[in-house]
Amino acid sequence: MSDAVKVVKNGPILEVTLDRPKANAIDQATSQEMSRVFTEFRDDPEMRVAILTGAGERFFSAGWDLSAAAEGEDYESDYGEGGFGGFCELPNLNKPVIVAVNGMAVGGGFELALAADMVVAAEHAEFFFGEVFAGVIPDAGTIRLPGNVPHQLANEWLMTGKRLSAEQLSYWGMINYVVPLEQLMDKARELANDICSAAPLAVGAIKELMRDTKGMTTEEGFKFMREGGSPQYKKMLTSEDAEEGPRAFAEKRDPVWQGK
Repeated sequence: MSDAVKVVKNGPILEVTLDRPKANAIDQATSQEMSRVFTEFRDDPEMRVAILTGAGERFFSAGWDLSAAAEGEDYESDYGEGGFGGFCELPNLNKPVIVAVNGMAVGGGFELALAADMVVAAEHAEFFFGEVFAGVIPDAGTIRLPGNVPHQLANEWLMTGKRLSAEQLSYWGMINYVVPLEQLMDKARELANDICSAAPLAVGAIKELMRDTKGMTTEEGFKFMREGGSPQYKKMLTSEDAEEGPRAFAEKRDPVWQGK
């Protein structure tokens, strides 16, 4: 494991810290390392939830490393199987990723927050896209942001680099919790533990079905689900856990999930 990507396993919770002073910017090597980390997380049956945060108090991540770009690293470099930042495009990642934003989330750092399943942010955190001032665009941001806010706002934020506070993004439903910095990781872990108390196959089915039916009408979504388009959903319905849940309720005890 590189010094830039620090990993701690806290029971079924994987905590990943991006640590590249001064701004936690991500170059090709760092992104490939993050991709390896999140691929192992996806494939490890013991791990349930990941939390990604940044080291320090000023930056969560400044996104794409412009210093590396100035030295010749291409904008379309191979960032690993999971795409830029390790998890944004990782195939079959049916486990939740929580992003804990400890400071500024700039460009690709903002994209990581948009790609997360849940976001907890420190009160002083700021978010903005500045790629247009570097002669490029935020690819994932341009694709994802219009699904979160009206297109007029998305255009303004993408085209002007407007700085946004955590409270502003919370207003638009893009952040689950805004907390003081000293409470950031505690809140992220609390959220992760809440997820870990649920049936893992059910959590995976929710993530897969939400992802795969995005853009469908309600009727199309039900058809897709009932015709077997979601393997995780089918696996959940026929699982031992689907029997354990009602049994535990009837016996007035906590369920013991097996993930099978």
